[in-house]
Amino acid sequence: MWFKRRPKNRRLSRGHVLDVRLRSEQVRATRSRLALMAVSVPAVTIFGLYLLWRTGDWTLDKFVYENTEFAIQRVDVQTDGVIAPDQLRNWSGVKLGANLIALDLASVKRNLEFWPVINSVSVERVLPRTLKIRVTEREPIAQVDMPRVNGANGVVISVFQLDAAGVVMQPLDPRMCVIPLSQMSNGGLPVITGLNVAQLQPGHRVALPQAQAALQLISAFGHSPMAGLVDLRRIDVSAPGVVVVTTGQGGEITFGLQNVGQQLARWREIFDLGRRNNRDIAAADLAVANNVPVRWMDSSAAPAVAPKNSTLAPTWRKNV
Repeated sequence: MWFKRRPKNRRLSRGHVLDVRLRSEQVRATRSRLALMAVSVPAVTIFGLYLLWRTGDWTLDKFVYENTEFAIQRVDVQTDGVIAPDQLRNWSGVKLGANLIALDLASVKRNLEFWPVINSVSVERVLPRTLKIRVTEREPIAQVDMPRVNGANGVVISVFQLDAAGVVMQPLDPRMCVIPLSQMSNGGLPVITGLNVAQLQPGHRVALPQAQAALQLISAFGHSPMAGLVDLRRIDVSAPGVVVVTTGQGGEITFGLQNVGQQLARWREIFDLGRRNNRDIAAADLAVANNVPVRWMDSSAAPAVAPKNSTLAPTWRKNV
């Protein structure tokens, strides 16, 4: 009787199990809802953003990029040089009727600046239907005559031009210009010798120190005391440390690479000294700072300075 088991409360035990199961199911349901929300909210947000983007894209296409009100009707081209506006329009790649808003201005700028004769370009939209292009051309101040072998005709001369910075260009086709070639410069350009073909890549700059000094000399000569007294015909840049100028009057003047302005002033002093004694300079070495070596010739043996074409003074540039 002492060992008789007490009866268990089966209802209480069974209720406790059901309660635990109920709470577990509620927890799982809550977790499922939270997981669904964690997935659905970003998905709905992304879809909404995508829908908004597509709507905006369609709106831009419909009312801007495909709108005929922004079709290009005029390409306004101006240049400070001699290239014909129609040629510049052709190089720009812009087609009339193209959408002005959708036009890639950077691409138009690259298309034009691809040509070595063009220094810089600015492109601007003028709503609703005009594209404005402003061009700055490179001005040639010297040329290089490079002989090359041609199988049919023997040796032919390829002409290259250099601007003041030494950028290599090829001469413009006369059909591309609005000014006759005879009026593009006041006389012929000085010829630089001593360069090789590898240094003459159109669109690239000749970095040879002697060539840079020669270009600096040409730029400074027009405003120097020697302007109008002699002509610069050839400049030899083959020797290191100096450039050798041959004038149209038969003189040979050697320049150092530095202080070109001082050397031009010293040239004028020697020139005046010779004129007072009816002599002209046959040769002078201005690269020597003191006691400049000079060789003289009779003034009667020196050709006169060729008259300059003053049709477009002081420069061949003009706005077109």
